[in-house]
Amino acid sequence: MGFYADHVFPRLMELCLGTHKFQEQREHALASVRGNVLEIGFGTGLNLLHYPKTVTCLTAVDPATLLRNTVAQRTAELSFPVELLHLSAETLPFEEGRFDSVVSTLTLCTIPDPVAALREVRRVLKPEGTFVFLEHGRSDDETIAKWQDRLNPIQRIIACGCNLNRPIGALIRQAGLRLDRLDRFQMPGIPRIAGEMYRGIAIPA
Repeated sequence: MGFYADHVFPRLMELCLGTHKFQEQREHALASVRGNVLEIGFGTGLNLLHYPKTVTCLTAVDPATLLRNTVAQRTAELSFPVELLHLSAETLPFEEGRFDSVVSTLTLCTIPDPVAALREVRRVLKPEGTFVFLEHGRSDDETIAKWQDRLNPIQRIIACGCNLNRPIGALIRQAGLRLDRLDRFQMPGIPRIAGEMYRGIAIPA
């Protein structure tokens, strides 16, 4: 992936997405997660310390291997087992209905085919399972959305494929999941083009 993508950008992510405000949002988003859990887009493991005690085991997938020592330290502090797999979320090697919960935080912006990944999420969820997400995406404000479209090509380069303008709620519905809860808000201290947030829970339709 190159030196920038493998070494520089992960540290920038740690600085930007590991702030107290983002940690609070992770805590809030993950509060309902339980049982056998799948996390797509694991990154550097920033979610790990925010999983509740209701989690019994975690399988995490990510096509990249980022900050091995940091990830090893975070997984060592957990009370439940973690399996890390270097896979793309668009094609998951798991049987149907395996997981109680699937988690995605600040991931759907970067996956090349987010609808394909979300269809896989629906497939591997138990019928009563939940998809829990915390994402940034397209603004409901038309002026902001136009600026997101204009700046998106630059964003994709400097942020290793991250898109500013994906309509997260619409993508989830398109994949055959039903939104049980969707909270839209502006992340404090972040420009609106990058801080339009989607947080919620979806279930198999």
